[in-house]
Amino acid sequence: MAHFRLTPKSSKEAIDGIVETPDGPAFQARVRALPEDGAANRALEELAARWLGVTKSSVSLATGGKSRLKSLKISGDPETLERLLQERTNELRK
Repeated sequence: MAHFRLTPKSSKEAIDGIVETPDGPAFQARVRALPEDGAANRALEELAARWLGVTKSSVSLATGGKSRLKSLKISGDPETLERLLQERTNELRK
């Protein structure tokens, strides 16, 4: 499970930082999609899949459907996913 703070209607699509939230640290994600009919949530799933280098079908929204704070379930080998998330976290903190 990975946590994201989503900003829809952005001028770019990116995961570009780590922010503190009431639930702890979360990746800051920005998508161009509007928050209508689940479009921003789907865009976040696709963005996270590209960012981690996994298939789109392995990323799904777990919680936060109508909130800016989202939890994504990422299917796959736990050790590989943990390594990927740690690498991306380290890149963002540089």
